[in-house]
This record gives sequence, C-alpha cells and structure tokens, in this order.
Amino acid sequence: MDLIRIRNVKKVYKNGVTAIYDMNLDIQKGDFVFIIGATGCGKSTLIKMLYREEKPTSGKIIVGGIDVAKLRNGKVYKLRRKIGVVFQDFKLLPRATVYENVAFALEVFGLTKAEIHSKVIKVLDLVGLKNKIKNYPNQLSGGEQQRVAIARAIVNGPKLLICDEPTGNLDENTSMEIMNVLEEINKLGTTIIMVTHDKEIVKKMKKRVILLDAGRILKDYEKGTYKDESI
Repeated sequence: MDLIRIRNVKKVYKNGVTAIYDMNLDIQKGDFVFIIGATGCGKSTLIKMLYREEKPTSGKIIVGGIDVAKLRNGKVYKLRRKIGVVFQDFKLLPRATVYENVAFALEVFGLTKAEIHSKVIKVLDLVGLKNKIKNYPNQLSGGEQQRVAIARAIVNGPKLLICDEPTGNLDENTSMEIMNVLEEINKLGTTIIMVTHDKEIVKKMKKRVILLDAGRILKDYEKGTYKDESI
C-alpha cells in the first residue's frame, strides 16, 4: 500500500529556478528508501515538499492520505504529526537533558507525565541511550546526539521518518551505528526516506535507491540492486 504518491510534480522557485521537473514516484508503507544525487539535483526540495516546508508549483503529493499541496497552512500540523524529521545538525535544545529533548516533542499532545515518561524511556531504550537520560547534549558524542534526535523524531510513532543527511557530520563507524538504529526502526514498521551523499552506506544497506539528476529521477533501483554511481 502506498504511503506516498507523487504525481506530475514540478517545483519552480520565485527566482525562476526549477528544482523538480514532472516527477512521479510511489513509496510503499514500510519501505526504506535512499535518495541520492549531486548537490543541486533536487533532493532537499523533494523531502521539504513531503513535510510541507515547500509546496509544489504543480502536481499532487499524497502523504498518508493527506493531499500536501492542498493543505492549508493552519492544518500543516496534522501532516507533521505523521512525520518525523532528522537533520544533519541534530537541532537539540542545548539546555535540556536527553530526556527533556525527547519529551518536548510530546508536550503538544496533552499526555500525562506518566504517559510521556513511558514513551520517552521506551524510545531511548530503542536507540541505546536509556542510561543517558540526565545528560545534556554537550556531554554526548556526535553519534549520541544524533540518536537523541532520532528518538525525538519517532517518539510519537510517526508513519514516516525523513532523514536529511543524518550521518553527514559523523565518522564511518558512528554512521553505521546510526544506520543500524534506523534499520531497527524500519523493522518496526516505520517508513524511512533518507537523503545522503555517502555511497558506502548506500552500498552496504542494500535498500531501494532513487538517483536524482537535475530535478528528475534518473534511476530507481529496486532493493539490493544499486550499482555504484557518482553521487
């Protein structure tokens, strides 16, 4: 069953630059998909349209049954509640503990303290940080900070997790640790879309790979069929 359907999508920015040309793409529930391509190929624009940071100029984007292009600004929160986003630079609250950084994502839902505690501890256990709940970001390694960011993104149980270069600031070993965490999250049923320049990760993970070039899908590799390309 499709979680994401993109039909005839085009994105033209106000400065006249066309970032996406007539794109058609389906992503199934439970998929793990890499989006790769050279700088400026449209990767960031594509994922920003999925969580409505940007709107398509034309065409249709359906995410979890929601028509993103037609969604009024005041209703964007309904979409965002279905999506977790992880960035390259972590975006943690520096003066909040690991626990508080993750719990913060739940405070808008009106849960009790007990419910929040249960969810936070469960997700921190999943990412291997249950013993770091009282630490602050500056007391963590880069890999640990990214795990906190992942925990925060998935604590509400989103159907879709979008990862924008989540290993970009990490060394090779730490990057693979993060990928192992993401794989476990995917096995639990969360659909994952990850933008990356790291072709070694792409080769090792053997997932579906979408190669963009100048705003178009150049190749769509089925799971395990990706051949080394210039990224």
